[in-house]
Amino acid sequence: MTESAVSGQVLLPDLPGAAPVDEAVLFAFDDWAFPFQNHAQTHLIPGVNPSYVLRPGPEGSHDENLIYYGTTIRIGGTLHMWYCGSWGPLNQHPNFPPAGCSLCYANSADGVNWEKPDLGLVEFNGSKHNNIVDFPIEGFWAAHGILYEPDEPDPERRFKMAYEVIRPGTQRSRRTALFHVAFSPDGLRWTTSAKNPVGPFLEMTGITKRNGFYYVNGQANLTGHHPGLARRLATFVSADFETWSPFGANGLDRSQNLIGPSVEADAHQYEEVHLGAALWNRGNVILGIYGQWHGHPTGDRRMVTIDLGLAISHDAIHFQEPIPGFRFIPTREQPESPWGVGPALMQGQGMENLGGQTLYWYSLWRGPSGSGVRMVSWERDRLGMLKPFNPREPRAISCPVQVTAGEANVYVNACGLNQYSRLRVGLLDEGFRMIPGYSGADAAVVSEDGLRIPLRWQSGRSLRPSFGRVRLDVQFEGIRPEDCRLHAIYVGDSSANV
Repeated sequence: MTESAVSGQVLLPDLPGAAPVDEAVLFAFDDWAFPFQNHAQTHLIPGVNPSYVLRPGPEGSHDENLIYYGTTIRIGGTLHMWYCGSWGPLNQHPNFPPAGCSLCYANSADGVNWEKPDLGLVEFNGSKHNNIVDFPIEGFWAAHGILYEPDEPDPERRFKMAYEVIRPGTQRSRRTALFHVAFSPDGLRWTTSAKNPVGPFLEMTGITKRNGFYYVNGQANLTGHHPGLARRLATFVSADFETWSPFGANGLDRSQNLIGPSVEADAHQYEEVHLGAALWNRGNVILGIYGQWHGHPTGDRRMVTIDLGLAISHDAIHFQEPIPGFRFIPTREQPESPWGVGPALMQGQGMENLGGQTLYWYSLWRGPSGSGVRMVSWERDRLGMLKPFNPREPRAISCPVQVTAGEANVYVNACGLNQYSRLRVGLLDEGFRMIPGYSGADAAVVSEDGLRIPLRWQSGRSLRPSFGRVRLDVQFEGIRPEDCRLHAIYVGDSSANV
């Protein structure tokens, strides 16, 4: 069977929320994917080349303050971005729009060069020549997340949005900013749900669908778990996008257990999760970019700094950090960041593989005229790695992998390989016994760098249901095994991760 013809279903049965996928992605920095490690260490790679890709409009325009809080989705060969625009002088908190927010749209072919198209949908200052989306919601606040479902049977609901609304005539607070949803056939013309508000306070960032359920997460002061004003990642779940869990599930908490009658005095002082986590659903695993709120002992929000961290989930509810506290996208030295306040970043929903790169869009949390949109990049899926720290038999063994239908090829994303350093990838059964023809001397050997290197064992290249549950056994070999860097292994359809 040729590579292009291979098509199967792959299951990682030991992982939470396991379900068959066209292709399973085993990131090397995910210790659920590679729970058994010897003399190999997890590394994460910070995003590089921060650059400004979308700037605010001119003074007096609908997006003279560009507050991203947005979503980026690739559909076919086009990237679609929704962001929040506002107008007027900024108030004392530069990340808060001074007047009403407008939901705006931009598109791009490469993620770097963006266009604000003339949509002609909404009048602003006497003209419809702008990129404002038809979403006339009084009290719309910047926080929102958009999901695209091409297979949705109702064409009017193929785009779904969760967003925050402040009750008219009130100040923004946990009691007045509520969880709402809306639907659209094209992402440009929106209809709100008759059931709004559908939930309590939630300043959302992440949105995805998994195993038939919708998940929206964000920043919430939970009524359960433990008291205190700390920001935590809370996830709400729905089967139909309109009836949601009555309160959120605590998915990631970096705060201290704040107790006592004077918790108001302790606000903004500790390590917290800002705005939940923006989600990248890779089928069997979800990557989350979350805000690392670093409080100040005074509680003064002007002194707060925010980096962006990386968390992983296998069920869209519970998250863990591959390296706790690692600054995945550091806030320091961002282009055109303001002086006089603590540097702080704000994550956005949407991360994409485009060609040989992984791209991510985000913004400053506060800055002159809003912050605009920035982008960082990595080599494709090289967000982290397993790397030997001792040359004595460095090795990693995966969780069980099962092909449930059809056939599946296996590919490796690795670098640092040459005549002196190589990977030997064998197959073990679930009980760690070597499988003849696929292990030892018959294992696949990789000695050249590549983003997607196909493996071939002595007995073949495809995995089939008859194999049952198997484990991938990765051995770092050669005179300099410490030079090997394993980034990911893909099991499944060769076209699934394009």
